[in-house]
Amino acid sequence: MNASEEKNNQALIAIVDDDQSFREALASLLRLIGFRTAIFASARNFLDAPQLPNVSCAILDVSMPGMDGLELQRHLVATHPIPIIFVTDVRDAKTREQAVQAGAISFLNKPVSEETLIDALNSALPA
Repeated sequence: MNASEEKNNQALIAIVDDDQSFREALASLLRLIGFRTAIFASARNFLDAPQLPNVSCAILDVSMPGMDGLELQRHLVATHPIPIIFVTDVRDAKTREQAVQAGAISFLNKPVSEETLIDALNSALPA
């Protein structure tokens, strides 16, 4: 097993998105390349999950009912700092700037290519 595969096998990636088909497709893709995944339909479900302490990186949508992705990011920065990647339909420069200034590793627009997402995950996860 090479170092990249070992990193993937140990990393737990949380996917928080209210779009069920997107989160399931993304989880399938990440599992195919060796990551463990946990999927959540809302920020509240994620924050209440027993897996939270074991999450290596979170992939968040911006637009979600209840707590949105930026609010979730602020909460995580304050309580459980982990690398965050946004994958969203939101194309607003101000929202992108807020996310990046708050520490997001990447702010990617849907649809995202597999290569771009993998590059973002490699940047987010320790070697």
